[in-house]
Amino acid sequence: MSSRLGDKVIGFSLVSCFSQNKDELIIELNNSAESFFIKANLSGGFGCLSFPADFHRARKNSIDLFKEVILKKIVSVRQFENERSFSLELEGKLSLIFKMHNHFANVLFLKDGVVEEIFRNHLQADYEITPGNLNRIIDFSREFLLQNSAPWNSVYFTFGKWVWDYLEERDFSRLPGESQWRLFEQTLQLLENPRYYLIEGKGKLVFSLLPQATIIREHTDPILAINEFSDRLTQDQVFHAAKGIALHQLHTRLKGSESYFKKSTQKLNELINDHHYQLWGDLIMANLHQIRPGQEKISLANFYDDSSVEIKLKKDLNPQRNAEVFYRKAKNQQIEINKLKEATRQKEVEINKLKEWTASCERVSDLKELREIAAQAGLDKIKPGQVGNLPFHEFECKGFKILVGRNAGANDQLTLKYSYKDDLWLHAKDVAGSHVLIKYQSGKNFPKDVIEYAARLAAYNSKRKNESLCPVAYTLKKYVRKRKGDPPGAVVVEREEVILVEPLVVDRS
Repeated sequence: MSSRLGDKVIGFSLVSCFSQNKDELIIELNNSAESFFIKANLSGGFGCLSFPADFHRARKNSIDLFKEVILKKIVSVRQFENERSFSLELEGKLSLIFKMHNHFANVLFLKDGVVEEIFRNHLQADYEITPGNLNRIIDFSREFLLQNSAPWNSVYFTFGKWVWDYLEERDFSRLPGESQWRLFEQTLQLLENPRYYLIEGKGKLVFSLLPQATIIREHTDPILAINEFSDRLTQDQVFHAAKGIALHQLHTRLKGSESYFKKSTQKLNELINDHHYQLWGDLIMANLHQIRPGQEKISLANFYDDSSVEIKLKKDLNPQRNAEVFYRKAKNQQIEINKLKEATRQKEVEINKLKEWTASCERVSDLKELREIAAQAGLDKIKPGQVGNLPFHEFECKGFKILVGRNAGANDQLTLKYSYKDDLWLHAKDVAGSHVLIKYQSGKNFPKDVIEYAARLAAYNSKRKNESLCPVAYTLKKYVRKRKGDPPGAVVVEREEVILVEPLVVDRS
């Protein structure tokens, strides 16, 4: 990728460097004939570059960065050895290092080899980086492979998960030595002279240098490949965010409908089994001779058993008028029963439809189809900024989706709007920090290591991020509530448990 980028940009001048969205840096290069754009998405959990054909800067809410590099010419592109980092080397001994380390992706501005500014300011350790220390040596020789007994992923640390998956699909760890070397050598050749694949692996879109899983698209040009990957991934993120919002609306409506149905059914059963108004009217008419004028209550024998029934009377009405009052109430009661029967019937139909829409929404994999379901269900339309500016960062661990609130206001949105009662809620104990959710999966318990990973995210995104150990509270979301008047992000937590973890550290694997 970096060599192809060098073919494109050497000789261009850097004319603009700015940001208008959190964790997104835009660089414009120009050679007096054309512009070339670099778009760096450096959000937590997803560090990716793309190279859009054009980019229109917003008039508001954008900020210029790394001002010393403006109008400086690119003299080379440097790829650091066995490292997910490269640099644009500019005249005047200036450079921009692109450090694409997943959750810790960043762009650094250096002068004379010393870091002067960084894009993501919370990654303070990046100020200690020196270009020479980024080169990492790996022995790829036959002898080293055959003699080595250490875990493979610690020795060949530059290989990512998908390279190891590719090797293990071919039984790498179970092959005899020479066969291992032949497979290893063939894989190295594919990596050193790559084609570029967009694959679907384990339900996710993946950019790979190896043909594996389900291949969606194959490229020979890395820039075209990464652009398509970035576009598709953005579309996927929009789709999954829209799907999450649609499911939240459906779950909320279903919960309300089921609650209404339950209460109405309970009321209906009470009314159906309650015949006392009719009975009182009948008893009064059968015992007119026993009731004296002005009497306020009377106890009469029940028709149906040996019990006595005490009836309150209106003393200013005669017995017949009292009976009429009870007969009218019995008639109104029957009208209410009929209305409740119809209301519960309609609500039952609505619940079944909501369940159908929810099941369809959970299965859908296409934005157009999702919008059709949303229209049928009468869901609120999603505003353009509603998806693009979600209040959380998204992570994944062993197939479980983990959401981390961006700030105090976003914490409220995450916990109150994007959560489900059976999600697991986490927060660093007794300090300010991000709310974290592990999304519930039907029929699955939350694995201990997934809870620990989410807890480490909660610890890192809190005031305890620099401590060696951090207590993190966790409980089901249904035990988290917000009181009226509480400040943003403040909640009341019940039935919590506490886990002690290290805040998340840089993962360079």
